[in-house]
Amino acid sequence: MPATRLSDLSEADLLARLFPVYAGAKGGDADVVIGPGDDAAVLAAPGGSVVLTTDTMVRSRDWRDDWSSPHEVGHKAVVQNVADIAAMGATPTGLLVALAADPATEVDWALGLAEGIAAAAREASAPVLGGDLSSAGPGTVMVAITAVGDLGGRAAVRRDGARPGDVVAVCGTLGRSGGGLQLLLADRGLPHDAPDPTPADRVVHDLCLAHRTAGRPPWEQGPVAADAGATSMIDLSDGLVRDLGRIARASGVGVELDGEALREHAAGPLTEALGADEAMRQVLSGGEEHSLVATFAPGEVPAGWHLLGRCTAGAPAVLVDGAVPEVTGWDHFRG
Repeated sequence: MPATRLSDLSEADLLARLFPVYAGAKGGDADVVIGPGDDAAVLAAPGGSVVLTTDTMVRSRDWRDDWSSPHEVGHKAVVQNVADIAAMGATPTGLLVALAADPATEVDWALGLAEGIAAAAREASAPVLGGDLSSAGPGTVMVAITAVGDLGGRAAVRRDGARPGDVVAVCGTLGRSGGGLQLLLADRGLPHDAPDPTPADRVVHDLCLAHRTAGRPPWEQGPVAADAGATSMIDLSDGLVRDLGRIARASGVGVELDGEALREHAAGPLTEALGADEAMRQVLSGGEEHSLVATFAPGEVPAGWHLLGRCTAGAPAVLVDGAVPEVTGWDHFRG
């Protein structure tokens, strides 16, 4: 039987199928005054401040259908937004979802996307509040999510608060998503149903999965870092060097990273799958990891965070063992 396409349904028909999927993405529903179905959602803001962020994913630019299932695309779209909320020291409270798609897109793909979004929304306790649907040109599919967060009465942690003498610490992994991307580009990814995977196969599978889904970053640690006195914070969207460079420029400090600490993150699965040199390159420049990196006064780093280096009074640049790294990270327009 031919697959049902979006063009076979009305907008109301599609929404009737999507709403039950999102209805399962419960979380901070006590703060939802009006949910999906009206002209706009209404969300209470108990902390008095609302944090907002949005990210867009485009087919063939941010994912490939031959690599990623719609469920994985939906999960990744949520993760990258929730990580931005966490990087401000806030807790996610809701999501708005927009989908623009070629009418020839299969309905099952749209439902799979919604299921991935709903699953990640449940993990983050951030209910889907509503969104928008639109048709798009041939072959085009675009997913945009706006996340809402609450600071809970605390001040937002910005990028411009790092001070000379602060230490730099990470919570989460480094380089796994970028490593998975390199494996996929080299056609080393495994089918989802690969028979009898070896331990080496499982390493490759896990790294590729980290890229396709963005994994499970430690977003609950954003408020923890804020309460511990983080002076600046960012999530790793475009690579450690590029994102720490943003903190360095905003704060007017230098950042000195410790090569030995970085090599510890490169060791293990990354080195096993990619070799030591490429593993280190991904630790420094691999994007879409969405771990949290923050600066703290010495002695104030919370449990679960790992030291990477320190801030200096030097030029606003990122150095590794005193040298400028050869990698830069991801740029949407320069590639």
